[in-house]
Amino acid sequence: METANSSPPPAVSKQTYTIAGIRTTVYGLEELPPEVKHVACLWLLHPRLQTQECMESIAATNITEWNKRLHNSKDKGWSVGLIAVSFDQRNHGTREVDKLANEAWKSGNESHAQDMFSIYHGTAVDTSHLIDYISSYAFPVSDHTITSHMALGISLGGHAVWHCLLQEPRITSGVIVIGCPDYVHVMSDRARLSKLKTWTDSSPPGSQFLGSKDFPRGLVEAVEKYDPAGLLLGKVADRTEKTYSQEPSEEEKKRLIPLMKSTLQGKRILNLAGGADKLVPYKCGEPFLQWLKKGIAKDGWFSDGNIFLEDIVFDGVGHELSSGMVKEVIRFIGETFEKTEAAVNGRPSKI
Repeated sequence: METANSSPPPAVSKQTYTIAGIRTTVYGLEELPPEVKHVACLWLLHPRLQTQECMESIAATNITEWNKRLHNSKDKGWSVGLIAVSFDQRNHGTREVDKLANEAWKSGNESHAQDMFSIYHGTAVDTSHLIDYISSYAFPVSDHTITSHMALGISLGGHAVWHCLLQEPRITSGVIVIGCPDYVHVMSDRARLSKLKTWTDSSPPGSQFLGSKDFPRGLVEAVEKYDPAGLLLGKVADRTEKTYSQEPSEEEKKRLIPLMKSTLQGKRILNLAGGADKLVPYKCGEPFLQWLKKGIAKDGWFSDGNIFLEDIVFDGVGHELSSGMVKEVIRFIGETFEKTEAAVNGRPSKI
């Protein structure tokens, strides 16, 4: 994954803690104004084959921009401060156990599908676990209170953010950069491009891929529990193109509506994709995103769920965090935490 070339942001403070055996970095503690009591927390989840250090510039950029806003606030006592937190995903950086397990099929990892899904699903679980304890390390004796959590992830981290949004009620907003909410689609496309025998040796090609050694039945079951498309669209074996394009039946809505209420209701989501991304093509997540957009639209079957989804595709951008994406990230984070600040203080939001 590439990142856009830009001037480095101003440095911000960072403190490292070992929480539940995970080296966890907290950015921006020293910059919090003493009169600010409420704090928003931005969780930063890094890409595959990288480490938490690559997220430092994102932390610094967003904290700096937010603190500029705080500096101009007339009543800092009613403001919300911002910190950011990063840690190594499972089997990455300080947590690496098996280097090959992070690689793809083309690089010789025969269990690529199981490895990648279990790693980023585990990262989402770790995020929830760290949320339980972060305040006891970052604010052991102060009066600061963490009032909201947002997750931002790139590539593998973006996949994990979708899990955080679905599985963690305390994460009320998320930014997905070049990630995918439909694991079956993205891995089927990758299997086709990798020319796996479990894809090519069936008629039609790919018809026997799910449930094969490259995408075992146990993995299918895990996908149906935790993957956005897997959880919301139902059994993978029953899924067709019509599943994405047609409105759910009344019977299916009886299952879906309580599920949507318990997972995504009231949440804000920004999805950023590269139009020229070949590793995680937008086309793989687009059918699910369109299905979700229709459902939460004003005339949709879940229109009263108060779900905000912004989906932006950058033409000509590959598998990278572009400068245009960075601008959208800063904007979305500012707008989202402005709403958080208003809610905490009982004031109407400006947006």
